[in-house]
Amino acid sequence: MSSDLGSCRPINHLIDRKINEDTATGEEFCLELSIMTKVREIHDFYFKEAKRKGYAARSAYKLLEIHEKKNLFRKGDRVLDLGCAPGAWLQVSCQLIGPTKVGGLIVGVDLKAVKKQSKFWDDRIHTIEGDAFASETAEAIKALADGKLFNVVLSDMMGSTTGHRSTDHLQSVHVARGALALSQDYLVPGGALVAKVFEGAEYHSFVGECRELFKKVKGFSPMASRKDSTEMYVIAQDRKPIE
Repeated sequence: MSSDLGSCRPINHLIDRKINEDTATGEEFCLELSIMTKVREIHDFYFKEAKRKGYAARSAYKLLEIHEKKNLFRKGDRVLDLGCAPGAWLQVSCQLIGPTKVGGLIVGVDLKAVKKQSKFWDDRIHTIEGDAFASETAEAIKALADGKLFNVVLSDMMGSTTGHRSTDHLQSVHVARGALALSQDYLVPGGALVAKVFEGAEYHSFVGECRELFKKVKGFSPMASRKDSTEMYVIAQDRKPIE
C-alpha cells in the first residue's frame, strides 16, 4: 500500500492552504465575495485535491475529517463499508488501519461494481456487488470475515433522491435504520457505526435509537459536504455489550 501520510493530515490545513495560495497571488479576499462563491471554491478544491491525491471521490475527505474528530479507526481494524462505491471510503479505511503487517480487513458492499484504485488499495480490501440487506450478501460478508465481527461499520448508503426534501429525509432515515440494524449483526462490543442521513423530522429519533445501542453518539457535518445539503453523519461509538 502506498503510504502518503500527507493525505491523513488534518482537513483544515487544506482550506488554510487554499487561502494562503490565493493570498500569495496578491489578491485579497474581499468581504463582499458571496458566500456561494466561497463554498463553490472550497468544494472545487476538495474535488481537485481528491483527484490529485488519487482518491476515487472527494467524499474521502469527509471520512478523513470524521476520523480526525472522533479517532474512528485503529491499527489492524476490521471495517465493513456499506454503499462503498466508488471506493473512496475503502481507500481511506485502508490508510487508517495501518500497513498490511498489522493485519485488518476491509469489506465493501454496493449495488454497483467497484473498480480497484491505483492508490491506497491492497489485498485486505474485498468488494461485494449486491444488496447490503440481502441474505446472500450477508453470507458473502460472513465468508470474507471468516465468521468474525467488525470494529467499524460505515454506511454512506443513500437511495435515489427525488428533490423533495421531506421525502428524501424519510428515505435516508429508513436506510440509516437498516444500517443500524445490520451493525448489530456485524459489530464487536465497543465498535463504531457511521451512518449518513438527511436532517428532518425523524433525525433526532434516529439519534435516540443509536443512543440505545451505543454509549457515545453525535451528529456531524464535514466541511467537504455541500453547504446547501442537509446531509449529516451520525457517529455512534462504543457499542454497548451484547446481551
